[in-house]
Amino acid sequence: MQKIRHTPRAATSIRELDTHHGIDPHRHDDHQICYAGSGVLSVTTDAGTWVAPTTRALWIPAGTVHEHRAFGRVDLHCVGLPTHLNPLSLSAPAVLAVGPLLRELILAYTRAPQDGSAERRRMLAVLLDQLRASPLQPLHLPAPSDPRLAAVCALLYADPADARGLAELSAQAGAGAGERTLSRLFRAELGMTFPQWRTQLRLHHALRLLAVDTPVTAVAHRCGWSSASAFIDVFRRAFGHTPGAHAKEG
Repeated sequence: MQKIRHTPRAATSIRELDTHHGIDPHRHDDHQICYAGSGVLSVTTDAGTWVAPTTRALWIPAGTVHEHRAFGRVDLHCVGLPTHLNPLSLSAPAVLAVGPLLRELILAYTRAPQDGSAERRRMLAVLLDQLRASPLQPLHLPAPSDPRLAAVCALLYADPADARGLAELSAQAGAGAGERTLSRLFRAELGMTFPQWRTQLRLHHALRLLAVDTPVTAVAHRCGWSSASAFIDVFRRAFGHTPGAHAKEG
C-alpha cells in the first residue's frame, strides 16, 4: 500500500513539473488552490480526476487525499489557505475559471515574499474576491466504483477513441452486465449518461495531448472524433476557445 504523505500546512509555492511528472498521494490540513501557468495539470482522488489547463485552477479542500500529474511543462503555482478561508464554500475538489486578473494575482501572490506584510494581505483579499466571482467548470471525470462499470471504463481509459457501444464494451470487458444495467449505473453512480462520460474522458485526453504539442488533427483522431472540425466544435463549446488557441495559451 502506498504511503500517504501528510503535510500540516498547504504551502504557497511555485515549482516546475515536466511532462507526466507526478506528485504522489498526499493531503494537507489547509485548503489549496493549484494553478498551472503553463501546460495542463490534473488532480486525482478516489472520486475521480479533475483537469485544468491555463484558463482554469483547481480547488483542493483541506484533508482531501490527492495526487498531481503534469502534461507538458507545468509551472505549478499553489496557494495555501487556512480552513476558515473558503470563498466558495466548497467541500469537494473543483475546477474554477481563471480570468486575466485572477491569473496575475495567483502568479504575483506565489512569487511575493511570504512575509505577512500589509501589501501581501491586501493581495490575498483581492485574490479571494476574484475566487468568489469565479464560476465552476464541469471538468470532473468521475471514477466508477462498481466493478462492472469499472471494467467497461477501463477499456475507454486505455483507448478513448474506442467507438463501441455499451453492449460490445461489456462483452469485451467480461463485465457481466447488459446495456440497460450499465446505462443506469452511469447515471446513478457517475451522475451522467454514458455518452456524456465518454465525451468528458475524450476532452481530458485531448487536453493532455495538446499540452505536449500534438497536432489538432491527430488529437481528434486519437480521441475518437470523426473529424477535426467535430473535435473543434466540441472543444470550443466546453472551453470557450478552439484547440489551436488553447495550444497558444499553454
